[in-house]
Amino acid sequence: MGQDADVATSLPDGVSEELAARLAPVDAELARRYPGEPPHRQPVHTVYVPADAVTSGTAREWGEQARELLDEHAPDAASFASVLGLPPQLAGPVHDRVRAKLEREPVEDLRIDFEDGYGLRPDSEEDAAAVRAARLVVAASEEGGAPPYMGIRMKCMEADVRDRGIRTLDIFLTGLADAGGLPAGLVLTLPKVSHPEQVAAMARLCGQFEAARGLPEGRIGFEIQIETTQSILGPDGRATVALMIDAAGGRATSLHYGTFDYSAACGVSAAHQAMDHPVADHAKAVMQAAAAGTGVRLSDGSTNIVPSGPMRQVHDAWRHHHALVRRSLARAYYQGWDMHPGHLPTRYAAVYTFYREGMERAAARLAAYTGHTGADAAVMDEPATARALSNYLLRGLDCGALSPGEVARHSGLTRADLDRLAGRASETQVN
Repeated sequence: MGQDADVATSLPDGVSEELAARLAPVDAELARRYPGEPPHRQPVHTVYVPADAVTSGTAREWGEQARELLDEHAPDAASFASVLGLPPQLAGPVHDRVRAKLEREPVEDLRIDFEDGYGLRPDSEEDAAAVRAARLVVAASEEGGAPPYMGIRMKCMEADVRDRGIRTLDIFLTGLADAGGLPAGLVLTLPKVSHPEQVAAMARLCGQFEAARGLPEGRIGFEIQIETTQSILGPDGRATVALMIDAAGGRATSLHYGTFDYSAACGVSAAHQAMDHPVADHAKAVMQAAAAGTGVRLSDGSTNIVPSGPMRQVHDAWRHHHALVRRSLARAYYQGWDMHPGHLPTRYAAVYTFYREGMERAAARLAAYTGHTGADAAVMDEPATARALSNYLLRGLDCGALSPGEVARHSGLTRADLDRLAGRASETQVN
């Protein structure tokens, strides 16, 4: 950078070099801890199915059941929009996309549950279920139409079930490896974490499996489920969840909030355990601050109110679920749990409305930021906001709410342009 000779300065020569040397370790530490947004797609939800109930066709069956419920209780765009209060101009596009999604890719992330949804079984029974789970993941991939992400939720690292969880994990991963290798969309969930050392133990298990099977170091990552008060606030007053991310040694992929276990741990009565309770908001705010910039993503929890029974009851449950999903999205929780096929229509309706109603405005702001002519310059955005706007459009593209053509038409930007502005490595997503 050129400098005019007549500009006066007071600092001694070499001060920049001295500070650069002093701060080099800090620069390296910040780069390691805060790599930014991962390049790969984040699913909009996780579906949990007990290990004894899941089949290779579970995702397809959930889609079929969701479409049947939609056809019975909101058979057209106008009725669906009326139930959920969707803007009239979005009723058709959202309804059409929801139906198409339920046919093409009803489940984005499937978790085969060996924990609460499965319970305690004889060892021989769980061994067989773990073998079967690996075979189902392989079969679903080979048959086509498998969710982009699949895996298991094992039992936790508490003493009474630790050995069982480790054995199930080993059997499942071994089955996948023997069948041809670990799938790209493999996801593992470690529940009921209450101490960073439990996370470190999980990371060690992953590393030992990689070494045993000749896999690259760091190939296996896992989700940390936040279900205990100790995972948010430690006895010394520190935010334990931040220590857990560090204890994972780069293997933590996301933090999942457990609505009911966490609420119960806080003493919230059953009637008031919900995703929008103040204790939930506090826990999720701490999770959000701890994960920011680390590349560890966030997932909200679930509701236990399912759309079933007479039409009025289904509509009430739909409105409740839709409002909760919208609330999560506004708070930058872009993923959640769905516990019933009837939750899928409202999950996708909320997600698609969220991205479609803001698409033109976000695209116009990015067009102005990047200097395209005819853009809306009413807002002067900074690089951090441009990253957020780009990630907003990328998430909409990933889940099928938006098409590349309409995003390009409104912004003048390609997927590669958005990846660059978002700070992601360019990665083509197929939806």
